[in-house]
Amino acid sequence: MGPEAKIEAEITVRRALELPALRRGLPEVLAGGDRLDRTVRWVHAGEVPHIASLLKGGELLLTTGLGLGTRPSEQRAFIRKLADREIAALVVELGSRFESLPSALVEAARDCGLPLIQLHREVPYVTVTEAIHTEIINSHYALLRRADEILRRCTDVLLRGGGAPEVLRLLAVFTGNPLCLEAPDGSPLYAAGPESDDDGGPADADPLLAWEGLRDTGVRIDVPGGGHGPDAVRARLVLLPVNSPVAPVHRIAAERAADLLAVVMLQSRQEEVLAARGRGDFLADLAEGRISAAEAPAQARLLGFRPGAEPVLPVVMRLPAGLPTPGSWALLAQALREELAAPGVPVLLGVRPVEGRVPLLVALRAGQDRAALADRIAEALRAGVVRAGLDRPTAHRPVVVVGAPGDWAAAGPGLRHAAEAAAAAQGLPEQSWYDARRLDIELLLWRMREHGEQEVLTDFVERAIGPLLAHDRGARQPLLPTLEAYLASAGRKAETARDLNVNRQTLYDRLARIAQLLGTDLDDPQTVLGLRLALRARRHTDKP
Repeated sequence: MGPEAKIEAEITVRRALELPALRRGLPEVLAGGDRLDRTVRWVHAGEVPHIASLLKGGELLLTTGLGLGTRPSEQRAFIRKLADREIAALVVELGSRFESLPSALVEAARDCGLPLIQLHREVPYVTVTEAIHTEIINSHYALLRRADEILRRCTDVLLRGGGAPEVLRLLAVFTGNPLCLEAPDGSPLYAAGPESDDDGGPADADPLLAWEGLRDTGVRIDVPGGGHGPDAVRARLVLLPVNSPVAPVHRIAAERAADLLAVVMLQSRQEEVLAARGRGDFLADLAEGRISAAEAPAQARLLGFRPGAEPVLPVVMRLPAGLPTPGSWALLAQALREELAAPGVPVLLGVRPVEGRVPLLVALRAGQDRAALADRIAEALRAGVVRAGLDRPTAHRPVVVVGAPGDWAAAGPGLRHAAEAAAAAQGLPEQSWYDARRLDIELLLWRMREHGEQEVLTDFVERAIGPLLAHDRGARQPLLPTLEAYLASAGRKAETARDLNVNRQTLYDRLARIAQLLGTDLDDPQTVLGLRLALRARRHTDKP
């Protein structure tokens, strides 16, 4: 089933003509047949020449023609006044005044685009009025029921732990159009679009670009702030008519959701985390190829990131599992933003709470050293985590991975590479930051595990170092640390002995024991390579 916006609960002229009360009059459309989808707001019956002055627009006017005038000029003027009032349609019952409608009347209706219908049989106007008004009331009730249903679904999402972004995405799907939540100053906080169509195709328009192009013509709904003056409006919800006009039911649903959003946003710093999640969604879409390199600069500019012609540096920080808690993402987003202002370079930072990571793009200025900038960015990220109170003694430090600088075409793949490398780097010896280009082996092993090849990794580890692991499980003096130190020092035995704080003879005895257990030569380069890979692969298996 397509978007719910395709189902409209309203009565049109066409629908009114299908009702038995009017169908019994044998209606014939003489003009405006292409405009029968006009909405009928109300029904009015009258016979006076100046009746147009009594109408407000949207009416279906019933008459026998007594007030139409006798001269063609009067009849044309009568039609023009009704068209100026933007009534829905004129219905004239034949018999009392006319056997057939005058040509001047019909021609004027065609010229004005006013639906003109003649009834060949008499019908009780009260019956027609009652039938159409009942239909209008029922359609309004249907609108309210649909608006109530979307409000209930939004409430359910919040009760299940969702937030404003999830509510906005539900509204976008319901309306079939993109929408945007603006800050009071007009800057975008979060943009959402309808989901892909039933065939899995992409949404018709990027919500952020749609907001930039159509925000002046969109329907704006205030999210109340609960205060007075500048605090009266907390945000504004903008419905964007991209795929279809904004229907009455969409406005009703958005007005009710705005009250719900107001409650959600009363929590401290909700605007901060909303904006950070919006930037995080943009960076995730860029990484996954849902935003092209040609579109990216314009969208980044709307989000406040203007690197100019400088290359951009992709960076991803991955937080330990369980940190931060759902309630602390807003505090973290604010702390990170403030700390990243210190390096004095353009930065676009987002948050991705579900994945537990913070992606960002940093402008690398001409002549600026990548490693020095990475040091400053990693230090700022670390300081933001500490400020947010997420520096727990029992938790691992966040993993920061820095990719290679490049243009916008390289930014998306660079972000994706850095995000995967950050997942693969978990459990490595702690560093202030890791170079994504030096984590390719870790990334290869991690991808094998993620793609269902963990059994292959486990078998490889068992073949390579299984006997050593079995020895250590029951030994008072484990040998695995000796092998790790030996390989870390590239086989330099004096350095290994110093690192382990043992004498050389003790080291030689341990290495001989390791070689005996594994049945291999520790001086053979191929053996050393296999052991290095096995130690790295062990981190990506469930086996201790």
